[in-house]
Amino acid sequence: MDKWVLIDGNSIIYRAFFALPPLTNSAGLHTNAVFGFTTMLLRLLEEEKPTHMLVAFDAGKVTFRHEGYEDYKGGREKTPPELSEQFPVLKELLRSFGIAQYELAGYEADDIIGTLSRLADERGVEALVVSGDKDMLQLASDHVTIALTRKGISEVERYDPAEINEKYGLKPLQIIDLKGLMGDTSDNIPGIPGVGEKTALKLLHEYGSVEAVLANAAELKGKMREKVETHQDSALMSKKLATIFREVPLEKQPDELTYGGYDAQTLADMFRKLEFKSLIERLELPGAASVDAAAVAAAATYEVVAAGSLDGPALAAMLAASDSVYIEAIGDNPHQARLIGLAAASGERIVVATYDDLMDEKLSGPLRGWLEDEHAPKRGYDLHKAELALGWLGIALRGIAFDALLAAYLLDPTESSQTLAALIQRHGLSAIQTDEAVYGKGARLVVPQGDVLANHLAAKADAVRRLVPLLAEQLEQGHMTKLNDELELPLAVVLAGMEKQGIQVNPAVLEELGAELERGISQYMSDIYAHAGMEFNINSPKQLGEVLFEKLGLPVIKKTKTGHSTDAEVLEKLEPYSEIVKLILQYRQLTKLQSTYVEGLLKEIRRDTGKVHTYYRQTIAATGRLSSQFPNLQNIPIRLEEGRRIRKAFVPSEPGWSILAADYSQIELRVLAHISGDERMKEAFIADTDIHTKTAMDVFGVSADEVDANMRRQAKAVNFGIVYGISDFGLSNNLGISRKDAARFIEQYFAVFEGVRAYMDNIVAQARRDGYVTTLLERRRYLPEIKASNFNLRSFAERTAMNTPIQGTAADIIKLAMVKMDGVLRERKLRSRMLLQVHDELVFEVPADELELMKTLLPEVMESALKLDVPLRADVSFGDNWYEAK
Repeated sequence: MDKWVLIDGNSIIYRAFFALPPLTNSAGLHTNAVFGFTTMLLRLLEEEKPTHMLVAFDAGKVTFRHEGYEDYKGGREKTPPELSEQFPVLKELLRSFGIAQYELAGYEADDIIGTLSRLADERGVEALVVSGDKDMLQLASDHVTIALTRKGISEVERYDPAEINEKYGLKPLQIIDLKGLMGDTSDNIPGIPGVGEKTALKLLHEYGSVEAVLANAAELKGKMREKVETHQDSALMSKKLATIFREVPLEKQPDELTYGGYDAQTLADMFRKLEFKSLIERLELPGAASVDAAAVAAAATYEVVAAGSLDGPALAAMLAASDSVYIEAIGDNPHQARLIGLAAASGERIVVATYDDLMDEKLSGPLRGWLEDEHAPKRGYDLHKAELALGWLGIALRGIAFDALLAAYLLDPTESSQTLAALIQRHGLSAIQTDEAVYGKGARLVVPQGDVLANHLAAKADAVRRLVPLLAEQLEQGHMTKLNDELELPLAVVLAGMEKQGIQVNPAVLEELGAELERGISQYMSDIYAHAGMEFNINSPKQLGEVLFEKLGLPVIKKTKTGHSTDAEVLEKLEPYSEIVKLILQYRQLTKLQSTYVEGLLKEIRRDTGKVHTYYRQTIAATGRLSSQFPNLQNIPIRLEEGRRIRKAFVPSEPGWSILAADYSQIELRVLAHISGDERMKEAFIADTDIHTKTAMDVFGVSADEVDANMRRQAKAVNFGIVYGISDFGLSNNLGISRKDAARFIEQYFAVFEGVRAYMDNIVAQARRDGYVTTLLERRRYLPEIKASNFNLRSFAERTAMNTPIQGTAADIIKLAMVKMDGVLRERKLRSRMLLQVHDELVFEVPADELELMKTLLPEVMESALKLDVPLRADVSFGDNWYEAK
């Protein structure tokens, strides 16, 4: 039985572009829309198993519809260049898949699909139309089903005539009448002004068509009658514009749409060009890291030895001679990860120990003894996670000498996949199976037993053994060995100690705050309902859009395929128009605090410790900054008083102790002063002058006592904006001034701080020459986009080049302070404990008899972490909880 799949190419790639975060390959080509389109395509191939397939595209901006209405689609914003450049890539990808594609001048993709779906109807062939455009519903029939994308492109809703009737109370062809009455802002189809979907449906349920509504306009009441009578021509024209033309003179006949599958090598080559490594592995294409287990075992040049087959001394001897180890713990959160086992490579033999072996009375002695021996070097992969997983079992992992994951991250912090399988593939070594191939995933995850598990763990240990010397050599070549050995590796140990220690949380404080937030949320709801004149679901974008734009008549800022946008950016622009918008924004703030931080933190408190134990990732941010997860304690909003009060729940774990916090003052600007060598900026920090006042004095040409609050605010905005390569557009938004005034201010700034301008120019030129920039500690960030032809992509790379040495060095400095402070605490045998790092802030719990010492010691260590041409400054505070310590 034939099955046709017809895809609206423009609609799907457009939705994919806005649904997925930016993604580029090493050549600087944007690929996010193509990647999203491809994942949807693979799902269709797997689920539908089509015999015929076509992706239709619009051939150009002008169609036959423009002949009758020049403004058709006239309101659309220009296609972003980051999306435009992906259209030819998608078409090349479709050729790699062996999927037909078609476009025809003067017609839209809708018309091509409409014509083919008519032919499917005539032939009695089952067809599936895939689009994000609701207009396609008019094509539904007994043989044609419409799949509309939802949630970007991750989900689809299928419609046949019965579903359309159930949802809208209409027949498929009445969708055209619906558009005729309500219009479509995305296509600039006017409809009847003031008639939304709800009103249009009511009219159609009563009269059946646009023509019938117009014929019975005299029966309508009040303003509705006036609108219909005034805009009759608009309604008829809109219906005509929304009608899909189903008689396109196709040059490509249905028999030419036959789909016979893809050539694995051709598709693999295309995926490799686009750097879709995960898809190569998923489809097990040539060169995939996911390979047959038997092939891996056959290619092995080592002997796998079960720990249980050895006596204690023999096992201890083998472990002592090992040069690499892989410790397997399944689960993203290492505090809850399931320890599976480990494998240690020793010459041509690899010993494998399972979780049961670690718990076995006979074997646990030599195994634990080796793991906890700080003089026995451990070279492995993601040993930070392994240290935590072992730690919760009461086993201390010591002697960490090299971590392949950390090294790979340092070598390319922008690489999206640093899995062991991906690293092996990238370095041209013999492939290993992916975890998904061995364990499965989600509800289907099952840990195999016996040889299957042993061989997988052994292959990973062997992979680590082969990777370590290659990565070590590359670190040396990139001058990052010292950064790895003296900062990142020791920091991983410090972080693991902080994470296992955790921070005490008082649930009563959170519950009290939660109750208060609930009262505030309830009051905002009542106020919002009063302004709206009705109750509705405030959390529903659809219902909120109807209230704001249809009932209250607020100006439409942005529309989506599913209706009116009510995102934060839109609401902020609408705030001056109505008090209800301000109330909705405040309501959203409180509901997020309640759900994410109050209820979220309560769920994260461990019953056995009464604490939350975050997990710091060293290998996420390209700048070198740490990322906090499970829970994220770096994102607690402190601009709102209600957000700041959440910190009251974080308390010392010992009676009589205090929370002590210290944070760097304006560290990025101090780093900028050092790196740029700008004399005016250095002078301000050396003299301990307020940098924003100093900037205002120099830029505006006034004395210190003439600097008013607005001048300082503008100076502060440009100071911090310069660090991030701010544009006149960005500064004008931040300050609420014109772009012309913002451009003038930036020019004045650079005229005064000539060293900063020279640095910005020089670092961009250096990045263009070398392809990367570095921090003061030699941390690298590669910027292939710096030479991109696309202006937006190139501009982003230039801003990144300016910012990375500054932000990256600031990140390195606080990491250095953490490692040094940990050493000082150990050396002096102090009981004070480092608990958290939050951007430029360190948080400790301190006993009363060490408080005075720590108030002096902590800022001393932080301020001496790295010698700069200007002084570093750390401000310290303390209290009974984290809130009081700030």
